[in-house]
Amino acid sequence: MASLELRNVVKRYKSQTVLDNLSLTVADGETLVLFGPSGAGKTVLLRLVAGVIDPDEGKIFIGGEDMTDLDAEFRGVGMAFQNFALFPHMTAFDNIATPLQAKRSSQSAMKAGVESAAKLLKIGHVLSHKPRALSNGQKQRTALARALVGSPPVLLLDDPLRNVDAKLRFEMRLELPRLLADRGATVLYVTQDYKEAMALGDRIAVMSQGVIKQLGTPEQIYREPANIEIARLFGDPTINLLDVKPSRDAKGIYVGLSNVQVHLTGAYDATVGRDCVIGLRPEALSFVDKGTPAAIPVTVEAETPLNEKIVTLVRTVRGREILVSRPDGTPGQT
Repeated sequence: MASLELRNVVKRYKSQTVLDNLSLTVADGETLVLFGPSGAGKTVLLRLVAGVIDPDEGKIFIGGEDMTDLDAEFRGVGMAFQNFALFPHMTAFDNIATPLQAKRSSQSAMKAGVESAAKLLKIGHVLSHKPRALSNGQKQRTALARALVGSPPVLLLDDPLRNVDAKLRFEMRLELPRLLADRGATVLYVTQDYKEAMALGDRIAVMSQGVIKQLGTPEQIYREPANIEIARLFGDPTINLLDVKPSRDAKGIYVGLSNVQVHLTGAYDATVGRDCVIGLRPEALSFVDKGTPAAIPVTVEAETPLNEKIVTLVRTVRGREILVSRPDGTPGQT
């Protein structure tokens, strides 16, 4: 295993700053997910760590050693990028075996390693095929198998499940954490899928416009988003955002929702009297009987199934629209 550190890294393309004074530390054996929209700088960061491109400023350390000026082949990292980068004249087996060949592994060890990775990724039946005969999903899994098979101390994965069908993607979300833990690698994993980020990451770095907006565990990111933008990125259906102005009474700090005062728990002294936005996750809300203390009267406007949930659009007496999410099969009330 090896730790990974970026110190004050800057990358520019002409007049555009793609990474802006970015610092990040990934611990030995940690899987850190880089999450954010297209153009956030996630893939550029991976390519810098890999040594494919050079930073304009800053340093990159792997295992405590300065790798900034070292060529890619000497950094000891495994890579799987979106463009696959498979050798067109070689079979899937030979493409996957490339890291083992570089290590001069025995034929038996090479065969066992390739077949093990291929079995996990469900591409054992195409090992004799060349890339032109593979689907995009099979190409992506071949590139991922090649990155995994050499058991590198640092693994760079650029949206490796992007072209995989939904069923296999779900299965891989369950399998990959165990696989990566068994390998003991330090992993940088790029995705634009928040569910994937939460399923795979020990921590998540939310990126936007070349900077890290928030860094924390999946639970921290979801429960305590740093800003409205991040709150909206996580969750399906999306979070409810309501304009409020907190007040104080003998019981503490509260906000008015419809004709009900909802008291807040936590340190919110600085919000009293200020225009604020409160976020309510749809799954944190539930329907109760009329007359329940502190309940907000609503009218059901519409509802629709979403995966294994029922999402209901309700309207308060003051006209605010709120989404409520509950497990399928639970009837709503008005």
